[in-house]
Amino acid sequence: MPELPEVETIVRQLQRAVVGKKIISAKVLLPKIVKAKPDKFQIAVKGATIKSIWRRAKILIWELNNGWSLLIHLKMTGQLIVNGQPSKYTHVIFGFSDGTRLIFNDLRQFGYIKLIKSENLSDFFIKEKMGPEPLDKDFFLADFEALLNRRPKTKIKQFLMDPINIAGIGNIYSDEILFFAGVNPLRRVKTLKKGKAAKIFQGIKKILPAAIKLKGTSADNYLDAFGRKGEFLRKLKVYGREGQKCVKCKGRIKRVKLGGRSAHFCPVCQK
Repeated sequence: MPELPEVETIVRQLQRAVVGKKIISAKVLLPKIVKAKPDKFQIAVKGATIKSIWRRAKILIWELNNGWSLLIHLKMTGQLIVNGQPSKYTHVIFGFSDGTRLIFNDLRQFGYIKLIKSENLSDFFIKEKMGPEPLDKDFFLADFEALLNRRPKTKIKQFLMDPINIAGIGNIYSDEILFFAGVNPLRRVKTLKKGKAAKIFQGIKKILPAAIKLKGTSADNYLDAFGRKGEFLRKLKVYGREGQKCVKCKGRIKRVKLGGRSAHFCPVCQK
């Protein structure tokens, strides 16, 4: 958390709010957040204009007009807030020539800002071995089935969450996608019939855009780029609903541990 819909929401908002603006200051309050030597970071960033902002998996990419790029990963508790009020959890503050600012908050301090030459971005993401973007218009069911065939022994929730297979799907949306498809998160990929694989794929293409439309899910401390909570929380069917009634069968939602994470599902509806 934040996952793909939350990061995509922030990207779209920052595209409107800060692209084209000149950075006049970059105050680093917690040096470990910035993965670059302080003087090098300041030289690269100060005076640069943000040329474009885009996303790969859960990483925000700021391309600057001077050949440098910033890779920003929010990890578990990171926030990017336009004109936000700094707090004890604020670690970096960007100031812009029009008087606006952008603050980077991170309660647990797992997030980072990495400086990289723009010409090296492709090599960086190749090295990261990230899977396809699930919402890419060229990502088809046949592609998804081919990915499944490579990991027959993997449990399906873990498959969806592994960025090597598909980029950007995390704990929340893997639960919701599998509920939509009626698939138990503990099932091995090899046990899925073609119809179920298609239903999971349909869930990916339906649920992620729906979450983006509602500015993501504020199940924890996620806020969008304007400090607002995402509204998809009210649409969740299983995630975070352990012990509550299933919206379909009125059974009880169950939570189990899976690879160090939690899986929420209805044992009646999901087989």
